[in-house]
Amino acid sequence: MAEVSNKQVILKGYVTGFPKESDMEIRTTTVKLEVPVGSNAVLLKNLYLSCDPYMRSRMKKTEGSYAQSFTPGSPIVGYGVARVLDSGHPNFKKGDLVWGITGWEEYSIITDTQGLFKIQHTDVPLSYYTGILGMAGTTAYAGFYEVCSPKKGETVFISAASGAVGQLVGQFAKLLGCHIVGSAGSKEKVDLLKNKFGFDDAFNYKEEPDLNAALKRHFPDGIDIYFENVGGKMLDAVLLNMKLHGRIAVCGMISQYNLEKPEGVHNLFCLISKRIRMEGFLVLDYYHLYPKYLEMVVPYIKEGKITYVEDVTEGLEGAPSALIGLFSGRNVGKKVVVVSAE
Repeated sequence: MAEVSNKQVILKGYVTGFPKESDMEIRTTTVKLEVPVGSNAVLLKNLYLSCDPYMRSRMKKTEGSYAQSFTPGSPIVGYGVARVLDSGHPNFKKGDLVWGITGWEEYSIITDTQGLFKIQHTDVPLSYYTGILGMAGTTAYAGFYEVCSPKKGETVFISAASGAVGQLVGQFAKLLGCHIVGSAGSKEKVDLLKNKFGFDDAFNYKEEPDLNAALKRHFPDGIDIYFENVGGKMLDAVLLNMKLHGRIAVCGMISQYNLEKPEGVHNLFCLISKRIRMEGFLVLDYYHLYPKYLEMVVPYIKEGKITYVEDVTEGLEGAPSALIGLFSGRNVGKKVVVVSAE
């Protein structure tokens, strides 16, 4: 039974405030390259890891959350792409490529295989399964089409629009014939939205002293659909600018994740006066639509109708910095860590 070294990203302890690289450490242990006899587990060689904002909530002690807290002293857990090296599970065999929940380490033994999806399409970049063909893509698809109930010609606003999910929602909306405006945190990202992703317009929220005025400028007749990724002051301003019977899909609130005391939202009465439907959602509830999503998006990718931008970090050692960078907007596009390019 071969035994090899296994580099891991370990969470040292629960985190308060903004996370730091020093909250994590790189540790090397060993792993046997086969699953225990009689086990239903699979042994994975991790190829790509996904950095996602929701992981911040798992770095603190929480009760009753949809995502369990990480265990201090153990490897961080998240979405990734991997190759099966050994399997005791009838649905997976040696050599299969999978995406889903894995450890932030070179090799992972997965006992709960419900979080793994077998990769069928290998004629697209494998790293896409950390984003457009994985959790982020399914999130964009479910949030836009299922929660927002969009119609051709509607006005759509997306915050954190150049991120893993936002860039896709904008392109889906454009393909449907909607008018799309996005917000982002730098000139580079604004240019990306307008010139690469086909947004009708975009603005840098950091340069806007009055978000309400910025939205009125871009949506003089109001917003039909808001895809919410940031929360806080942006949500407050959006509520004032929604149309009657507008829809808000609440995907994330990254501006609040590192605050010990989240900001209040003051304009909630607009939900009543404008008959707005505001709905939070989790991608976990929509994975049954994943095959339907692939049917739609794979041809779009191959025909060049959808583009996807990745921000790549090479090597597991760079993973802590890559994850921390999400919360200061360092990433441009979907943040991916390459563990092994095979």
